[in-house]
Amino acid sequence: MTRFFSCLLLFVCFSASARVTLPRIFSNHMVIQRNKPVHVWGWASPGEKVTVTLAYASNSNKANKFGKWEVYLPAMPAGGPYTLAITGKNTLKFEDVMSGEVWICSGQSNMEWPLRLAKNAKEEISTANNPLIRHFKVPLKTSFSPKDDIDGGEWQVCSPATAGNFTAVGYFFAVELYKELKIPVGLVNASWGGTNVETWISHDAFFGNEIFTSLRAGMPVNGDSIEVQKRRAVDQRIRKLQDKLPTPEEEKLFSQFEYNDSAWKTMTLPSTWENAGLPDIDGSVWFRKNFFLPAQSERSDAILSLGTIDDIDSTHVNGVFVGSTSGWDVPRVYKINQTLLRGENVVSIKVIDNGGGGGLYGNAQHLYFMGGNQPQSLEGMWKFRIAAIKSNPSVGPNDYPTLLYNSMIHPLTPYKVAGVIWYQGESNAGRATEYKKSFPLMISNWRQKWNDELPFYFVQLANFQANSGTSQNGGSTWAELREAQTATLQLPNTGMAVSIDIGDSKDIHPINKQDVGKRLAANALAKTYSRPRMHQGPIFTSMRREGKQVILSFQNVENGWQIKNKYGYIHGFEIAGADQQFKFAKAYISGNMIVVSDDTLTEPVAVRYGWADDPDDLNLYNTEGFPAIPFRTDAWKAKTDGVKYGF
Repeated sequence: MTRFFSCLLLFVCFSASARVTLPRIFSNHMVIQRNKPVHVWGWASPGEKVTVTLAYASNSNKANKFGKWEVYLPAMPAGGPYTLAITGKNTLKFEDVMSGEVWICSGQSNMEWPLRLAKNAKEEISTANNPLIRHFKVPLKTSFSPKDDIDGGEWQVCSPATAGNFTAVGYFFAVELYKELKIPVGLVNASWGGTNVETWISHDAFFGNEIFTSLRAGMPVNGDSIEVQKRRAVDQRIRKLQDKLPTPEEEKLFSQFEYNDSAWKTMTLPSTWENAGLPDIDGSVWFRKNFFLPAQSERSDAILSLGTIDDIDSTHVNGVFVGSTSGWDVPRVYKINQTLLRGENVVSIKVIDNGGGGGLYGNAQHLYFMGGNQPQSLEGMWKFRIAAIKSNPSVGPNDYPTLLYNSMIHPLTPYKVAGVIWYQGESNAGRATEYKKSFPLMISNWRQKWNDELPFYFVQLANFQANSGTSQNGGSTWAELREAQTATLQLPNTGMAVSIDIGDSKDIHPINKQDVGKRLAANALAKTYSRPRMHQGPIFTSMRREGKQVILSFQNVENGWQIKNKYGYIHGFEIAGADQQFKFAKAYISGNMIVVSDDTLTEPVAVRYGWADDPDDLNLYNTEGFPAIPFRTDAWKAKTDGVKYGF
């Protein structure tokens, strides 16, 4: 009997392995890249003949000794719908297959940001009824070795029922492409919030590059060793913040109005706790804040708005539970019964973070208490205490290089695509000088893996009050990161969407994704699809000095300038002498040039424009409406010079 069941088990396993299978990127409603050979691949029994048929084309091949097979079909023009059939010992069919333009959408949270959280989301979703736009979300997954397949996902047809979860930047990019090309557009969304560029580079490219070669000797052996190191480091940092983790009995008191939290540390919210001084932990943290209602205020039912919280909150007001929500991107709004309120009130929130960034991180405008006609802001200092950390902290995407390339990009590289759109850099701002090498390295790496000189269009960081960095207070890491992005335009077949004028000073996730998508599409339409148009704002090319004035020359102003200020004043220029002390400067237009000066400076040496984390009211554009690209004319020591990646 034992032998019978063993043989039966072997037969079942063999039968299962003998079935023809394909990677998950193949599904109903998929978009294949037009005008490039159609590459279809998968697994079967060694030696098994596999036949692939698409529309009028068919081809066959046999699986190799490892059970892998691949078939190429002739390039196809845009069109569809078609049926893709794969036949071996079994037959697979994928319906509603379209041929069109396929774009990889990658980066961190501003690319991952869904349409349902974008500006005018309700109106945009209600009109998102274009079945020729398709979207595939690659599941979030890390891996220490290159994977043959992604963990899941399926192609979705654009409709009001589905579009809310599409990448917002990618969606608006696709809308612009479709308006002009009138062909199917497929978006493969492989993005993960809070990630640095190093995790998106392959192992051979990363450790084979001169800037990272020295790291090879100190790299951890595997995921287990990283977890041990991570837990040890977290424990050390927690001990500096508080003496110990609370017991369950102590934690029960944290929500109570009468609880004495005077010994708790403070942090400024909204912000992820990683950006506010807490160690990179997965676990739970309690937050408390007092607020006061004037004696004469109306004690009617109220609203407590907390914005977005990563990942799960349990919220109390004056010791009474008022609500709980799960989801890193779901706004929290709780109704508060008037009977709970008094003169002095306490909001207490337990936040559970399962991975990545954690905490109350949303827009400051969404963090308030509304007890009458005027909202009371809850932005500012909150008390906090760490309650628990995971006993076995998971390996996050930034804990080691290559982790996201292996799991989210490598499995896609056999799939033919038109190009890449990319929105990332916030997590690399502290190493901006190094980004001048690591970002081009990643682009070249992807092109080599796809065996295609893919167009690569990226978003320059928006304005955001990250660390109040300016030329006049020690420098700006965000300005330096933008400089690194501009320098990347030296690579062929690249383009940049400038967003310095459409960010949000208080929110690292600006909701205006419409203009971001349109500016990316302008690059693609002009450079990839040869639709003549201006696609970039004024870009600095050279300077010369004439007495007390500096004359700056630019490209992309052949049709003139536009100043978005009713008085015609240009904002954002600074000037300095040899002492490297910058001061705000006067600037005016002279033909295709800008003349910059300061009455008190007789020998100007350098000029900067928009050189700050959050430049104030930049208003210089070309007549086509594209903003001038921030720049500096000097090569003085940068704030991030010498700051290196490590793990």
